[in-house]
Amino acid sequence: MAFTANDVKTLREKTGLGMMDCKKALEENNGDMEQAIEWLRKKGMAASAKKADRIAAEGIVEAYIHPGGRVGVLVEVNAETDFVARNEAFQRLVKEIAMHIAAADPAPRFVTKEEVTQDFLDTEKRIAMEQALATGKPANIVEKIVEGKMNSIFKEVCLLEQPFIMNPDLTIQQYLSQKTAEIGEKLSIRRFTKYVMGEGLEKRSENFAAEVAAAK
Repeated sequence: MAFTANDVKTLREKTGLGMMDCKKALEENNGDMEQAIEWLRKKGMAASAKKADRIAAEGIVEAYIHPGGRVGVLVEVNAETDFVARNEAFQRLVKEIAMHIAAADPAPRFVTKEEVTQDFLDTEKRIAMEQALATGKPANIVEKIVEGKMNSIFKEVCLLEQPFIMNPDLTIQQYLSQKTAEIGEKLSIRRFTKYVMGEGLEKRSENFAAEVAAAK
Protein backbone atom coordinates (compact mmCIF):
# COMPACT_ATOMS: atom_id res chain seq x y z
CA MET A 1 0.00 0.00 0.00
CA ALA A 2 1.49 3.34 -1.03
CA PHE A 3 1.51 6.32 1.31
CA THR A 4 1.80 10.07 0.84
CA ALA A 5 3.52 12.97 2.59
CA ASN A 6 0.16 13.70 4.24
CA ASP A 7 0.17 10.19 5.73
CA VAL A 8 3.59 10.88 7.22
CA LYS A 9 2.29 14.18 8.60
CA THR A 10 -0.77 12.47 10.11
CA LEU A 11 1.34 9.78 11.76
CA ARG A 12 3.66 12.44 13.10
CA GLU A 13 0.73 14.32 14.64
CA LYS A 14 -0.63 11.13 16.21
CA THR A 15 2.65 10.02 17.74
CA GLY A 16 4.68 13.20 18.20
CA LEU A 17 7.66 11.52 16.52
CA GLY A 18 10.00 12.89 13.89
CA MET A 19 9.29 12.77 10.17
CA MET A 20 11.97 10.17 9.39
CA ASP A 21 10.73 7.81 12.13
CA CYS A 22 7.17 8.10 10.81
CA LYS A 23 8.24 7.57 7.22
CA LYS A 24 10.23 4.47 8.25
CA ALA A 25 7.22 3.08 10.14
CA LEU A 26 4.95 3.49 7.10
CA GLU A 27 7.55 1.93 4.81
CA GLU A 28 7.87 -1.07 7.11
CA ASN A 29 4.10 -1.52 7.20
CA ASN A 30 3.14 -0.89 3.57
CA GLY A 31 1.52 2.44 4.37
CA ASP A 32 -0.95 1.01 6.91
CA MET A 33 -1.43 3.73 9.54
CA GLU A 34 -2.61 1.52 12.43
CA GLN A 35 0.09 -1.07 11.83
CA ALA A 36 2.67 1.71 11.67
CA ILE A 37 1.54 3.02 15.06
CA GLU A 38 1.69 -0.48 16.52
CA TRP A 39 5.17 -0.95 15.01
CA LEU A 40 6.34 2.26 16.67
CA ARG A 41 4.85 1.24 19.99
CA LYS A 42 6.64 -2.10 19.87
CA LYS A 43 9.86 -0.16 19.49
CA GLY A 44 8.85 1.99 22.44
CA MET A 45 8.92 5.17 20.41
CA ALA A 46 5.32 6.36 20.20
CA ALA A 47 4.61 6.21 23.91
CA SER A 48 7.85 7.95 24.82
CA ALA A 49 7.30 10.79 22.35
CA LYS A 50 4.24 11.96 24.30
CA LYS A 51 6.46 12.36 27.36
CA ALA A 52 9.05 14.46 25.52
CA ASP A 53 7.89 17.81 26.93
CA ARG A 54 8.02 16.67 30.54
CA ILE A 55 10.88 17.72 32.80
CA ALA A 56 13.29 15.03 33.99
CA ALA A 57 15.12 16.57 36.95
CA GLU A 58 15.83 13.50 39.09
CA GLY A 59 18.13 10.60 38.29
CA ILE A 60 21.55 9.24 39.12
CA VAL A 61 25.21 9.59 38.17
CA GLU A 62 26.70 6.19 37.38
CA ALA A 63 30.41 5.39 37.57
CA TYR A 64 31.65 2.43 35.55
CA ILE A 65 35.24 1.18 35.55
CA HIS A 66 36.02 -1.44 32.92
CA PRO A 67 37.88 -4.53 34.22
CA GLY A 68 41.59 -3.78 34.17
CA GLY A 69 41.09 -0.22 35.32
CA ARG A 70 42.14 1.43 32.04
CA VAL A 71 38.76 2.87 31.01
CA GLY A 72 36.23 4.67 33.20
CA VAL A 73 32.94 6.45 32.57
CA LEU A 74 30.74 8.88 34.47
CA VAL A 75 27.25 9.38 33.06
CA GLU A 76 24.21 11.30 34.32
CA VAL A 77 20.80 9.94 33.32
CA ASN A 78 17.65 11.76 34.42
CA ALA A 79 14.12 10.63 35.26
CA GLU A 80 11.07 12.60 36.39
CA THR A 81 10.87 11.29 39.96
CA ASP A 82 13.22 10.10 42.67
CA PHE A 83 11.06 6.95 42.94
CA VAL A 84 12.03 5.88 39.42
CA ALA A 85 15.65 6.96 39.98
CA ARG A 86 15.81 4.36 42.78
CA ASN A 87 14.14 1.71 40.60
CA GLU A 88 16.27 -1.33 39.76
CA ALA A 89 15.27 -1.26 36.06
CA PHE A 90 16.31 2.39 35.76
CA GLN A 91 19.63 1.77 37.50
CA ARG A 92 20.32 -1.18 35.20
CA LEU A 93 19.59 1.03 32.19
CA VAL A 94 22.07 3.66 33.40
CA LYS A 95 24.73 0.98 33.96
CA GLU A 96 24.21 -0.36 30.43
CA ILE A 97 24.58 3.12 28.95
CA ALA A 98 27.81 3.64 30.91
CA MET A 99 29.11 0.30 29.62
CA HIS A 100 28.21 1.30 26.05
CA ILE A 101 30.15 4.56 26.38
CA ALA A 102 33.16 2.65 27.73
CA ALA A 103 33.14 0.17 24.84
CA ALA A 104 31.96 2.35 21.92
CA ASP A 105 34.39 2.79 19.04
CA PRO A 106 34.39 5.49 17.86
CA ALA A 107 33.85 6.98 21.29
CA PRO A 108 30.90 9.41 21.48
CA ARG A 109 31.80 13.06 21.99
CA PHE A 110 28.33 14.60 22.28
CA VAL A 111 24.97 13.41 23.61
CA THR A 112 22.72 14.82 20.86
CA LYS A 113 23.09 16.16 17.32
CA GLU A 114 22.15 19.60 18.62
CA GLU A 115 25.26 19.66 20.82
CA VAL A 116 27.69 19.18 17.92
CA THR A 117 29.56 22.45 17.47
CA GLN A 118 30.00 24.21 14.13
CA ASP A 119 33.76 24.30 14.72
CA PHE A 120 33.80 20.52 15.00
CA LEU A 121 31.73 20.12 11.81
CA ASP A 122 33.95 22.57 9.91
CA THR A 123 37.07 20.67 10.98
CA GLU A 124 35.60 17.31 10.01
CA LYS A 125 34.50 18.67 6.63
CA ARG A 126 37.98 20.04 5.95
CA ILE A 127 39.58 16.69 6.82
CA ALA A 128 37.06 14.80 4.68
CA MET A 129 37.74 17.15 1.77
CA GLU A 130 41.52 16.71 2.03
CA GLN A 131 41.16 12.93 2.17
CA ALA A 132 38.77 12.88 -0.79
CA LEU A 133 41.00 15.14 -2.88
CA ALA A 134 43.96 12.86 -2.16
CA THR A 135 42.19 10.05 -4.01
CA GLY A 136 42.54 12.00 -7.25
CA LYS A 137 38.89 11.49 -8.13
CA PRO A 138 36.89 14.08 -10.14
CA ALA A 139 35.37 17.06 -8.33
CA ASN A 140 31.80 15.72 -8.49
CA ILE A 141 32.90 12.43 -6.89
CA VAL A 142 34.90 14.27 -4.23
CA GLU A 143 31.77 16.26 -3.37
CA LYS A 144 29.73 13.07 -2.95
CA ILE A 145 32.44 11.50 -0.76
CA VAL A 146 32.47 14.55 1.52
CA GLU A 147 28.67 14.65 1.65
CA GLY A 148 28.53 10.97 2.61
CA LYS A 149 31.09 11.49 5.36
CA MET A 150 29.23 14.45 6.83
CA ASN A 151 25.92 12.55 6.72
CA SER A 152 27.44 9.77 8.80
CA ILE A 153 29.33 11.97 11.27
CA PHE A 154 26.45 12.23 13.73
CA LYS A 155 26.23 8.43 14.02
CA GLU A 156 29.90 8.38 14.93
CA VAL A 157 30.09 11.16 17.51
CA CYS A 158 26.58 11.49 19.03
CA LEU A 159 25.74 9.03 21.79
CA LEU A 160 22.01 8.93 21.01
CA GLU A 161 22.67 8.16 17.32
CA GLN A 162 25.06 5.24 17.93
CA PRO A 163 23.94 1.61 17.59
CA PHE A 164 23.51 0.20 21.11
CA ILE A 165 26.39 -2.24 21.66
CA MET A 166 24.17 -4.74 23.49
CA ASN A 167 21.55 -4.63 20.71
CA PRO A 168 22.91 -3.08 17.47
CA ASP A 169 19.44 -3.17 15.89
CA LEU A 170 18.57 -0.20 18.11
CA THR A 171 20.22 3.17 18.51
CA ILE A 172 20.77 4.46 22.03
CA GLN A 173 17.86 6.86 21.41
CA GLN A 174 15.55 4.01 20.42
CA TYR A 175 16.64 1.95 23.42
CA LEU A 176 16.03 4.93 25.72
CA SER A 177 12.60 5.38 24.13
CA GLN A 178 11.76 1.72 24.79
CA LYS A 179 12.71 2.08 28.43
CA THR A 180 10.76 5.33 28.70
CA ALA A 181 7.65 3.44 27.55
CA GLU A 182 8.32 0.54 29.94
CA ILE A 183 9.12 2.64 33.01
CA GLY A 184 6.45 5.25 32.30
CA GLU A 185 8.52 8.40 32.78
CA LYS A 186 10.61 10.60 30.55
CA LEU A 187 14.24 9.46 30.67
CA SER A 188 17.12 11.49 29.28
CA ILE A 189 20.91 11.32 29.15
CA ARG A 190 22.23 14.67 30.28
CA ARG A 191 26.01 14.34 30.09
CA PHE A 192 28.92 11.94 30.28
CA THR A 193 32.70 11.81 30.56
CA LYS A 194 34.95 8.98 29.42
CA TYR A 195 38.43 8.51 30.85
CA VAL A 196 41.06 6.41 29.09
CA MET A 197 44.26 5.59 30.96
CA GLY A 198 47.19 7.61 29.60
CA GLU A 199 45.08 9.50 27.07
CA GLY A 200 46.73 12.78 26.15
CA LEU A 201 50.05 11.88 27.75
CA GLU A 202 53.25 11.41 25.79
CA LYS A 203 54.62 8.07 26.94
CA ARG A 204 58.23 8.05 28.01
CA SER A 205 60.64 6.06 25.89
CA GLU A 206 62.84 4.00 28.22
CA ASN A 207 66.55 3.70 27.45
CA PHE A 208 68.13 2.03 30.46
CA ALA A 209 71.60 1.77 28.87
CA ALA A 210 71.74 5.52 28.30
CA GLU A 211 70.52 6.16 31.87
CA VAL A 212 73.24 3.92 33.34
CA ALA A 213 75.89 5.61 31.21
CA ALA A 214 74.71 9.06 32.26
CA ALA A 215 74.78 8.08 35.94
CA LYS A 216 78.53 7.16 35.92
